[in-house]
Amino acid sequence: MFLIMLFNNSISKYDWQFVVSASVLISVFIFTDLIKVFDKEVLYFVPRLISDQPHRIFTSILVHADLNHLLSNLGGIIITRNFLMRLGSKSSLFYIKFLLICPFLNFFVIWIYEKILSYFFNIYPNYAALGFSGIIYALFGFLLLTSFYGKNYFLGKKISLKSNCEIQKMSKTICFIGLIFSFLPGVSLLGHISGFIVGCLLFLI
Repeated sequence: MFLIMLFNNSISKYDWQFVVSASVLISVFIFTDLIKVFDKEVLYFVPRLISDQPHRIFTSILVHADLNHLLSNLGGIIITRNFLMRLGSKSSLFYIKFLLICPFLNFFVIWIYEKILSYFFNIYPNYAALGFSGIIYALFGFLLLTSFYGKNYFLGKKISLKSNCEIQKMSKTICFIGLIFSFLPGVSLLGHISGFIVGCLLFLI
């Protein structure tokens, strides 16, 4: 049923934003992992380097650990695209706007978390994070709430998303499975949870 739903939506004039998003991720992977034009380590999200290299807030979402990591996030783009179409999306810019805002809000949520750790527990996180999954989880957070209540406007622009019980059920299932998956070794639990929180916050805008 789920696979049938994914392929039921025909190509629309709004799809360019999803194609561009996927194309950028694939292109970056080619340049960093296949022909190695760039060293992707200079693009990772590393908390201690952000103050001097703020570009990492955005570039970190474009690079992936390996092909499987990339393919899973491309799958996330396909799923979120189809959910948006099923909710009645008629915006050719919503997805792009969402992607541009998310990394900075995600960083803000993570920054607050790290400040709490350092203030109360004297812990200073030192890690590297990469990948598009934080954005995917933000989209699922946004879509989950939208499937309950609908969403007419985003940043003052009409997007006309309607509530949908079927999308609601599938979104809850995916979010639950995703939460379990986030506890696996090598997966960023913080990145996924912060992304989901950001998606819920963006729903309120």
